[in-house]
Amino acid sequence: MTDRDHNPSSTHPPLPPTPEDEQFARLRLLRSRRVGISTYKRLLAEHGTAQNALAALPEVARAAGVPNYEVCPEGVIRAELRAAHAAHARLLDTDHPLYPAALLDLEDAPPFLWVIGDPEILSRPMISLVGARNASSLGTRMARALARDLGEAGFVVVSGLARGIDAAAHLAALPTGTVAVQAGGVDVLYPAENTDLARQIGERGLRISEQAMGLQPMARHFPRRNRIISGLSRATVVVEAAAKSGSLITARDALDQGRDVMAVPGHPFDARAAGTNMLIRDGATLVRRAEDVLEALGSLGAHRPELPLAPPPPLQPAAKRSLRDTAKLHLSILSRLGPSPVAEDQLIRDLRVHSAAVAPALVELELEGKISRAAGGLLSRSD
Repeated sequence: MTDRDHNPSSTHPPLPPTPEDEQFARLRLLRSRRVGISTYKRLLAEHGTAQNALAALPEVARAAGVPNYEVCPEGVIRAELRAAHAAHARLLDTDHPLYPAALLDLEDAPPFLWVIGDPEILSRPMISLVGARNASSLGTRMARALARDLGEAGFVVVSGLARGIDAAAHLAALPTGTVAVQAGGVDVLYPAENTDLARQIGERGLRISEQAMGLQPMARHFPRRNRIISGLSRATVVVEAAAKSGSLITARDALDQGRDVMAVPGHPFDARAAGTNMLIRDGATLVRRAEDVLEALGSLGAHRPELPLAPPPPLQPAAKRSLRDTAKLHLSILSRLGPSPVAEDQLIRDLRVHSAAVAPALVELELEGKISRAAGGLLSRSD
């Protein structure tokens, strides 16, 4: 064998990335500036691997009018992995056998989940219990009773680790199984008053988050968190909620996801019952005790979350657009978007432009910060 035989030929194809390398690159892609879940998925579909997508991202951003774009540095991801190791957190991607199958139904399913605790709990049937932070004494008693009885009936109780109804539900469900979905990093114990409860859930149940390790929760993170609370569960039960509250956002997410919504009625003069009474008026199942929840679920027969949809086929590269055509398409998209979210399919129908041309334009506008996506992939104008 000659020296030449030992040296790789320049004509040899590059070795494919290892699963670890690809996962690392996917985290970098998702953590890169202005890359949301939809853009992340499109870049992967167009470029095949995360490494290829990372290499292409600066040029994609430049074409969108964002010069000098830099992808997430490798050191940021290494620091996140070190923090996860210190916190005994595990990373579940959508291909992991323990990734919750129910979330794969969602168009905006989190590509990654950090978890602390026992992820096997995610394979059990789940019900979400949510409600007011400033819960009444009667509301917290109701939450504890529902969580205890539903847990004894075999359900895992999911909630958001907030004060009030969430905390009461988690505490009552600790012996039978509970999942806390966090708005910040899974290692960030918030609010401080629930620190001990959060640690107990990590030891006896499960804490999960799609956010980066160490991220402090901000107001915009909570609505995103709510879609995971409802998405994990067969039904969402609202115990107490004001007319405008995060619990009603969770209920709306549940409806959008095809889950059932149930609510506990309250006194008409109590503002904390305004939201739940509205839900019942609009068709939510009235809940007085756990038996009402079990009966409603039983009436659905052997309902289980549908099997995950097959991944969409890779996008075909759009025809080369001139700068004038690109500007015209961007203006057309922005002129049809406003503060109220619109479904992408509806936008494409209104534009009367082939989806293969619209998709890269949406990526460009999202990277440029001119449009944003709400839960369910709905589009709205940012400026």
